Formats: sequence, structure tokens, C-alpha cells
Amino acid sequence: MKKINFAFWGTPDIASNTLELLKDNGYIPNIIITSVDTRAGRGMHLSQTPVSIWAEKNNIKCLKPEKITPLFINELSLFDIDISIVVAYGKILPEKIINLPKLGTINIHYSLLPKYRGASPLESCLLNGDQTTGVSIQQMQYKLDSGPILIDEEINIGINTSKNELKVELIKLGGKLLCNIFPRIIEKEIIPKIQNEKEATYCTKIKKEDGLIDLNKNNIENYNKYRAFYGWPGVYFFANQNGRKIRIKINEATYEKNTFVIKKVTPEGRKLIDYSIFLKQN
Repeated sequence: MKKINFAFWGTPDIASNTLELLKDNGYIPNIIITSVDTRAGRGMHLSQTPVSIWAEKNNIKCLKPEKITPLFINELSLFDIDISIVVAYGKILPEKIINLPKLGTINIHYSLLPKYRGASPLESCLLNGDQTTGVSIQQMQYKLDSGPILIDEEINIGINTSKNELKVELIKLGGKLLCNIFPRIIEKEIIPKIQNEKEATYCTKIKKEDGLIDLNKNNIENYNKYRAFYGWPGVYFFANQNGRKIRIKINEATYEKNTFVIKKVTPEGRKLIDYSIFLKQN
């Protein structure tokens, strides 16, 4: 394959892990673009994104635009990029940026497009109890996740698969597909597959309050929510204790004999305990 200059756009660990897979296969970006550093914690210390940390570790120039301005576009154009790769950058890219590279921009999306276009495809397939999902690599267009598919692959989802486990599997699959197809993209050997707009579904960003569970609801719905939101935002419910409404975080749960079984919880202001002990205390 001829020498290629490419840019990588991404922000969270799902993107930095993809960078590591690309590196393992000999593909190193010429420039990395990620979100701006943010202040977090009690001390409000400046925190880099996982992709920014990866770029620093690997001595690759990293740009962190707060906004995509004409000045930034001019700066990026100086790198003479052949193609851009986008993995969970977190912002919608202007059409001018998408079309800036000679071969355009490609995106790894963690669903079988056109299903689950948008920000939370991984969580959405678990919430809906899907038995399969997959990865799509698309040629990006300005309309959200609507670009032609260059390659996709399906995988099965086990009933006990959590978000974190599924994420690891999809990252590996996405990295493998990208590395396999990258030379063919460069040589223009791929015939893109147009998405069927009639089959398109959309998913939104996950918010912290989405983790609220109603224990009186369907058992499988609650379990699907638990595994979809495992880690962040997590799931919780409210209970009355000593005349006060408190928030109870569910830390561990299983699905046994068609029943959502809560194992461990963290009551508001207290330490992690067995759910059975919490019930006795109430």
C-alpha cells in the first residue's frame, strides 16, 4: 500500500483503544483531533481525554479545537490529509471537514447501520434486548450516520453480556475490520453499499437520570437496563428509609429464572452492602 497521511478524530477510551489496534497493525495517524481538556474532581484539575493521553504517549501532534472554525480548517488543511477516521469524536463535523481529505472521511459505528444511528448504539441494543449487533464502517456524509457502508459484520449478544464486555468485543471487531479494509479503501477497491433510509432508527445520548429503575416493571426490562448502563451512568431506584426518600445504586445484579435478582447495592451516604441486608434494615 502506498504511503498514506491520515487524521484520527476521537475522544473516549473506545477511540484510544482503536488507535492502539491501528498502531499494532502499522497504521499511525499523522494528526489526532480530540475534545478540549476539561476540569474535573474536587480540585477542578485539568483532565485530558483518553485520545489526548494516547497522542502524547506516542508523540503525535494533537489538536483540541473548542469549535471548528475557518482558522482551524485552514490549520488542518496544511497536513495534506488523504483520509480521516472518526471514532466517537463526540461532535457533529461540518460538511467542509468531512470532505476536506482527498478520500473523504470514514467512521466506525457500533451497530449494523441503518439501525441505531446516533450517540448510543451500544447501550440501545442491550436496552432493547437484541440478540445480535455488529460494527459498520461507513463513508461519512453530513447527515447523521447515513453514509454508504464500506464493510460490516454481525456478532451475537449473550443474555448475560454487559455493556463493558460488549464494548471490548466491538472495539476489537471494529479495529480488525478497519485494518483489513484500509488498503482497499486507499486503492479505491470498495463498492459502497447505500443504506436503506426506510429501515433507519435513531438513539440519543445517555443521561445520568436515564439510570432510574422501577422495581415494579418487567424483570427483563430492568435487567437489560442494568447491563446497558453498567459502569456509567449505572442504575438506581429510590426507597423510603426512616421517613426519608433515599437513592439506592444497584452495583451487582443477575437474571435468574426470568427474575431480576439484585445482589449488591450502595444506599445513599453509605457503603456497599448485600441487598438482602438492606431489605432487612428497612
